[in-house]
Amino acid sequence: MSYELAPPEPAGLIATLSSLGYSLPAAVADIVDNSISADAVRIDVEFTWADADTWIAVSDDGNGMSPGELVTAMTVAARGPQAERSAGDLGRFGVGLKSASFSQARQLVVTSSASGEWHTRCWDLDLVESTGEWRLFSQVDTQTETILTRLRGDGHRGTIVLWRRLNGYANTTKQDTKAQKQFYAEARRVEEHLGMVFARFLTGAHKRQMRFSGAAVKPWDPFLMQHPSVLRLPPERHPVRDGEVRVEAFVLPGTPRLTPAEQEGAGGPNGWLDQQGFYVYRRDRLILAGDWLGLRGLRKEEKYNLARIAVDVPAEADFEWGVDVRKSSMVPPVGLRPTLERLARVTRERAADVVRHRGLVAARTHGDPLVYTWKVNRVDERLVCRINRSHPLVQSVSRPGGAEPARVRALLRLLEETVPVATLRVMHETGTEDDPEPFAGSVAEADADVTEVAQQIFEAMVAGGRSPAEASDRLRSMSPFDQLRGFWTS
Repeated sequence: MSYELAPPEPAGLIATLSSLGYSLPAAVADIVDNSISADAVRIDVEFTWADADTWIAVSDDGNGMSPGELVTAMTVAARGPQAERSAGDLGRFGVGLKSASFSQARQLVVTSSASGEWHTRCWDLDLVESTGEWRLFSQVDTQTETILTRLRGDGHRGTIVLWRRLNGYANTTKQDTKAQKQFYAEARRVEEHLGMVFARFLTGAHKRQMRFSGAAVKPWDPFLMQHPSVLRLPPERHPVRDGEVRVEAFVLPGTPRLTPAEQEGAGGPNGWLDQQGFYVYRRDRLILAGDWLGLRGLRKEEKYNLARIAVDVPAEADFEWGVDVRKSSMVPPVGLRPTLERLARVTRERAADVVRHRGLVAARTHGDPLVYTWKVNRVDERLVCRINRSHPLVQSVSRPGGAEPARVRALLRLLEETVPVATLRVMHETGTEDDPEPFAGSVAEADADVTEVAQQIFEAMVAGGRSPAEASDRLRSMSPFDQLRGFWTS
């Protein structure tokens, strides 16, 4: 059969790889994956601000590469997803180094040593696009070599990945303090992300040493496994075609059982709401952090903030789980979804119980009955909000002659500042069926309580200069009196 060779045009392929949607934290994590796959014990991530010459580097003391292996590593898709990999290899498609790097920088430099001799290769995307050829350089400019020499130090083995001409910083100057602040803000996000994604590698007997700009990266445990008040549901193991999936659910302690530092730390890089849900691990590397995996009827709500579930997936099941190139999203197999949904609902209900109990305590008179300004209860499947008549300020204003202007202003201010938003959020069920309704939402004859309130409003408007007819007209347009019948409708 006749055929023609149709190699991809470099500029188009670079544009495709650069637009895969990598965030900077995800891109750096992809480079760290290679260091862990190379059995590195020490991994250093460095962010250095130098105006237009700002750079980022990841260095390790792993196995290193020979010149041939280095060229293969720099070649796009030289190893596909079906290539045989070691048990500790975190790779998947063979494009991680290139796609992650091209998404962040115009120059990718890798230098590596397996036996004491360092070899360097460099992609300069500007030259690739201008020449239309994949020219992989084995030399670099003097400034780049100076950076590499410093990063190598006295090391005789390992790999260094260096990004130069970073996207978004190519035209910055010394006077651009806004860009500098943005760069270091991104650096903090990357550090937190690494502590979350590689937490399992930073603890235990065979832990790696990971440093970020010289400081140790702190692992983040989303499950607070060392806290005595964490509720751990029995782990489950479910066979799949290429091994088994292990699932373990955790319900974190409520706020009263956490110190302020523990509460802030447990919120994680993205905050309590975004960190609830499933945590999917692949070879101990966190792929997905805080997501309900698109399971039917499960969405993020604050009353489920304490629900977190660990899922360990075998790397051999990548295809069934739909692992993407960035290793940042997964879709559970159809056969496993009912199991995950069942466990999620159980965990969410347990978490809601913990939060709901806290909410009720905060809403009602717990301990000292004079503390809380508002009461929130559920009556006949509806939420009911009431001002606490036992509160001293409320009692004082309610007594004959007690409605002094200063005291009334103080009460109004207190009510404004203590609206029970958190409690309502916790106790509110999905949908609007249990929304609080004024005076029980009756579209009928007003009772004595409603009439008394309406009478006071009516008299206040008349005292303010309105005629009785005008006051009645205005009362008929006010909620909830516009839905009720009384003296103002006659």
